[in-house]
Amino acid sequence: MFHFKNAMSQPHQPSPSKLLAFVRDLSALLHTNPAEPRILAEGGQLLARLVAQDDWLPEAFAAPHPTYYQQYLLYADPFDRFSVVSFVWGPGQKTPVHDHTVWGLVGGLRGRERATDYARQADGSFVVSGSSVLLPGQVTAVSPRIGDVHEVANDLADQASISIHVYGGNIGRIDRHVFDPASGAAKSFVSGYASALVPNLWS
Repeated sequence: MFHFKNAMSQPHQPSPSKLLAFVRDLSALLHTNPAEPRILAEGGQLLARLVAQDDWLPEAFAAPHPTYYQQYLLYADPFDRFSVVSFVWGPGQKTPVHDHTVWGLVGGLRGRERATDYARQADGSFVVSGSSVLLPGQVTAVSPRIGDVHEVANDLADQASISIHVYGGNIGRIDRHVFDPASGAAKSFVSGYASALVPNLWS
């Protein structure tokens, strides 16, 4: 468990209070059993509020790795209704082409991310269907219903980029897929998380 040190003797640490407010608000929304379009619309507004200011994410969950992008768990709902994750991309780092199998919301917090979307063809292969850049404060969505296969990369060559991802399940233990776009061949994977630490939202 991540603990914040005494402010009198330690350098200032960002407070997780904004993340706690987001978790509470999204939990209240999901408690009403809304349809996916409402989750993406209203949940997207909540996430936009969270990423509007880059002053709350503890540095332990914003640290890049020199070789691999990092996926830090910030919160996992005890009923597996959703999870909140910070993705940290070093310069030049990117994902393989992959899916999620559940709805997802992505909010830009720091830097600049590029998402390349893929569409499956009749022969099973994938072709690029679009590309977009996510900037701090912006929010986008994915799901099997609206488009679920993409590649994500840091669009900056000289600094890290960070985004906050919210998924309709515990994404670190969901069995999903990476794809070879040319053949369409799929390989199952479970991503896990880069750290066993999570913020202590109730401290």
